[in-house]
Amino acid sequence: MYNSDSFYLIASWRKEECPLKLSELQSKFGWLLIPAAVLVLVAFYFLNPQEKPEENLQASLDLIQAEPPQQTETPTQNPAPTTLMVDIKGQVAKPGVYELPVDSRMTDAIDAAGGFLAAAEPKAINLAMKVVDEMVIYVPEIGEEAALPTAQPGAAAAGGAKEALVNLNTATDVELMTLPGIGPSKAEAIIAYRTDSGSFQKIEDLKNVTGIGDKTFEKLKDSITVN
Repeated sequence: MYNSDSFYLIASWRKEECPLKLSELQSKFGWLLIPAAVLVLVAFYFLNPQEKPEENLQASLDLIQAEPPQQTETPTQNPAPTTLMVDIKGQVAKPGVYELPVDSRMTDAIDAAGGFLAAAEPKAINLAMKVVDEMVIYVPEIGEEAALPTAQPGAAAAGGAKEALVNLNTATDVELMTLPGIGPSKAEAIIAYRTDSGSFQKIEDLKNVTGIGDKTFEKLKDSITVN
């Protein structure tokens, strides 16, 4: 065990062996501190390598791929119609308005209305003709004066009737002949009447024309106008 004298001797020896003070050490070896600090920083940099540019690029790509794609709104388009409506009149078993598939033919329309009656004139109908939406189909009876079939933009005709209303005051003879039961002679009579008597005031005035009675008027009243 060391006693107090021993500690005193050791302290005296250390003091003699280390005569340099801290201030003297700093003045003599202080120039080594800066290079030592640089070495420490360099060692720290290489012992802790930075991420490579390739790794940063890959991390950015992964982040972009992880983001959900932005959805762009597209204009809403109405679907194309798959059916059409036709009005079938005249010598058929069941006259009326029927819904048919698009691209239907006249024969399909006649079948939908129950077929021809015995008094019908099938030769007046082009059974291979395509029907269009809002078409009026009129089937005349045997011996009835058939009208000229027409097909105009915005209107469709079959068996002498068409979708657009015929104006009795402005129609030509060709337009008048698209009406059911109106042929060349009756078309000329209508034009002659309005030339001699003036404009038709109401559609019922058509019955004042020679050759047009109640029966003919009933067939075409839904297809004419005076306005």
